[in-house]
Amino acid sequence: MMLYHTVYFSEKNSQKWITFIHGAGGSSSIWFNQVRFFKKYFNVLLIDLRGHGRSAPSPEGTVYNFDDLVFDIIEVLDYVKIKKSHFIGISLGSILIQKMLFNHQNRVKKIILGGAILNLNLQSKFLMLMGKLTQSILPFIWIYTFFAYVVMPYRKQRKSRALFITEAKKISQKEFKRWYKLTNKIFPLLEKIRNYKVSTQILYIMGKEDYMFLPFVKKMIKKHPNSSLITFSKTGHVVNIDQPEKFNDTSLYFLMENKKFK
Repeated sequence: MMLYHTVYFSEKNSQKWITFIHGAGGSSSIWFNQVRFFKKYFNVLLIDLRGHGRSAPSPEGTVYNFDDLVFDIIEVLDYVKIKKSHFIGISLGSILIQKMLFNHQNRVKKIILGGAILNLNLQSKFLMLMGKLTQSILPFIWIYTFFAYVVMPYRKQRKSRALFITEAKKISQKEFKRWYKLTNKIFPLLEKIRNYKVSTQILYIMGKEDYMFLPFVKKMIKKHPNSSLITFSKTGHVVNIDQPEKFNDTSLYFLMENKKFK
């Protein structure tokens, strides 16, 4: 079954597209601060990943893998007749977009990644292990809420945290377990992403308080000359919600420029 998606056509009859990919536990509704802004300049495609938002979960017994999740996105692009698009992703959405470069680079223009995940530190590995050990005995929303407080611990991040917890409540326990099993496959994929020679221009927009993931992005941009990093102060993992205006303006400048972003 095709993913639920929403199309907003540009107010200026643009032929260019931006596709937004949310993270695990979220939905396309997290981009509410971006839609009105970006549709002034681009056609906008919002996608709800499997079992998230208004997209149906897969049939009973389906085992999720990253190849199929990327294919889901390509299927929507084909249906909407989008040959090539800019992509903006957050958190796990950043992983899916980067994986697209392996087999579908011809569909990708520029990439903007917020709260990008390139590797996992000891704390995040411990959280994943704890989640694996408790997923069969605790309601997933308890686990997800705990994760949200660890990843977004500061008081000024409560808006982002509350939105993600609210969205996660819409996901079933079975669906959470399917997505959580993907963590078994994430390490080799992240290693491949880190070592992949990227020719596509990528802008990482990270919060200075995204302490679990920012250090790995700083290492990444030293290896990839086509990658750039902008950090926002007083901002955590979910940069598009913590600093929506700054996120929008920075992203637009990057997408409109024909040279490497500085």
